[in-house]
Amino acid sequence: MIFENLPTTPTSEELIDKAFSRAARAGRAKGGVEAQQSMLQTAANITSDNLANVVTAWPDFEYEGEVHPFYYELADAILAGEGEANADGVDDLRQSLSEVMWASRKAREIHGEYQSKLRKTDVDTARKHRKQAFARLADIVEQVEEDLLAINEARNALRDLPEIDPEEPTIVVAGYPNVGKSSFVNGVTNARGETASYPFTTTGIGVGHLERDHVRYQLVDTPGLLDRPAEERNEIESQAASAVEHVADCVLVLVDPSEACGYPLADQLELRDAIEARFEDAPVLTICNKADRSRAVEADRYMSVETGEGVEEVLEAAVAAIDYEPELPSR
Repeated sequence: MIFENLPTTPTSEELIDKAFSRAARAGRAKGGVEAQQSMLQTAANITSDNLANVVTAWPDFEYEGEVHPFYYELADAILAGEGEANADGVDDLRQSLSEVMWASRKAREIHGEYQSKLRKTDVDTARKHRKQAFARLADIVEQVEEDLLAINEARNALRDLPEIDPEEPTIVVAGYPNVGKSSFVNGVTNARGETASYPFTTTGIGVGHLERDHVRYQLVDTPGLLDRPAEERNEIESQAASAVEHVADCVLVLVDPSEACGYPLADQLELRDAIEARFEDAPVLTICNKADRSRAVEADRYMSVETGEGVEEVLEAAVAAIDYEPELPSR
């Protein structure tokens, strides 16, 4: 997953302490003006390199293809929800990353400016210039203190997202709560070991896999996103639901005509219609679950997860609807 291996971002205090303690050790290995030069170079290099590493650890949100639209929209939704009121999600993160890169370049400039002053001077003057440079380096790092904190908060919010491969053929399972979505996904895949929570859902997102004709298919159960009408979702949930559109190759909308789920069939079908309208680029199949109790609905397929009746036929219908043809390696 694109955000999984992001390193912890140092605080400004941690970075300053690291740079100056390493510089002190470098200075002890030499004497006179050379010691001051070595201290300055070490402190500036550590400051600049560590700040640059904070930025380069992140994918480039501006470069097309570096971040899939699914993960871009998901990150934007999560970061807007994690931030303060009127937070701009990815735009705020990009601004913080830009500020930190500015600080990295500024540290290089300070090094160049003061290193030239240390070349032809006495030890006392060299020490004075080195201390001035250290003060400016510390000031630069402190100026981006809030940005470093914001970047680390973003890292913490994004690194544990469930892994969904945007390039893998994907079946999205939707419908009201208690219609059997999770039981279906868990029953046909290994999703029990692949469930994790998004910051804006109350239950885990189920992600499982199955193989058909040597092709791996991804099944995604999205409670909190596609299990109620759009008007009942908040802005963040709506944007996260929008992100799912970028990965869905087929949508299975499960309905429970027995209404044992607790929702009237009319409401379930209204949600189905809204999902059909939203997922214009993916086939949407209506699946009657709990068919052992009732079949009183017009559906593309009928099944009972509880008894196993029709489950395989539903999977075959989804695979056929996707009609995925893997790319063969060129000779």
